[in-house]
Amino acid sequence: MLVASEPAEDAGLIRAAAAGDRAAFGELYVRYARMVHGILLGRVAPGDAEDLMQDVFLAAMKQLRGLRAAAAFPGWLKAIARNRAMDHLRGSRERLPLSEESAGKLHRSRDGVPDAFLVLDLVRRLPEAYRETLILRLVEGMTGPEIARQTGLTPESVRVNLCRGMKMLREALGGMEAK
Repeated sequence: MLVASEPAEDAGLIRAAAAGDRAAFGELYVRYARMVHGILLGRVAPGDAEDLMQDVFLAAMKQLRGLRAAAAFPGWLKAIARNRAMDHLRGSRERLPLSEESAGKLHRSRDGVPDAFLVLDLVRRLPEAYRETLILRLVEGMTGPEIARQTGLTPESVRVNLCRGMKMLREALGGMEAK
């Protein structure tokens, strides 16, 4: 499992990547791919998240020289990911919104337990702070300290977001059990 890096370690990689060092940029990709994937997954279909991840990192590679401070990299990369997801959603024409009733029917396994797609759909309905934090934890497998380092949130904020998000998710799942 990859361990989130310290900001000081990233600063050197960011400067090297901005100067054209592709290996340094590759290392940044390795370190931040889970965060970017989690942000995208909170907004777009799982199949689209992979393609958009490539777009996000290509855009970052092209624009990295314009980044003024290395410390701003994680927030800057998150903004690129969020904007790319929004652009993708605006450009999608064949999206069919699922009603709660049809989502429950489509995503239940044979034993009646909600599957991952149903849970992901419910997580996407949560407020953004909870949605991103939960996806980074549950889908991307990041620890609380890793989430804090990569998103710029305090460890306490991550704990609160995870706790509140899980409570909201349990309530949503409990509401589906009643149906």
